[in-house]
Amino acid sequence: MVVDFRKNAAPHAPITVCDSPVKVVESFRFLGSIISQDLKWELNISSITKKAQQRMYFLRQLKKFNLSKTMLVHFYRAIIESILCSSITVWYAASTAKDKGRLQRIIHSELRKKDCC
Repeated sequence: MVVDFRKNAAPHAPITVCDSPVKVVESFRFLGSIISQDLKWELNISSITKKAQQRMYFLRQLKKFNLSKTMLVHFYRAIIESILCSSITVWYAASTAKDKGRLQRIIHSELRKKDCC
């Protein structure tokens, strides 16, 4: 991945390591976070929200089975909140208001569904 903020971006010379060309990509995953070429975090936040929404299905199923509120809270903190907070110190300050709003909607929807807090 090449990070270049010049106004007139020139094509970059191909990079080779041990006589093998290195493929240039627009984004990659490093330690669970997606880093994009423009150093914005939309892809990372989209990935996080998608994972959280997939796991919210299981929280809804547990609620249907009349699991206690304390167990629902434990499940939420262990399975969903851990995803939302993964490497948050790296990307949260640089995220846009729109992305922060998407995260807040997930958090608030879960708190309403659990009828707690």
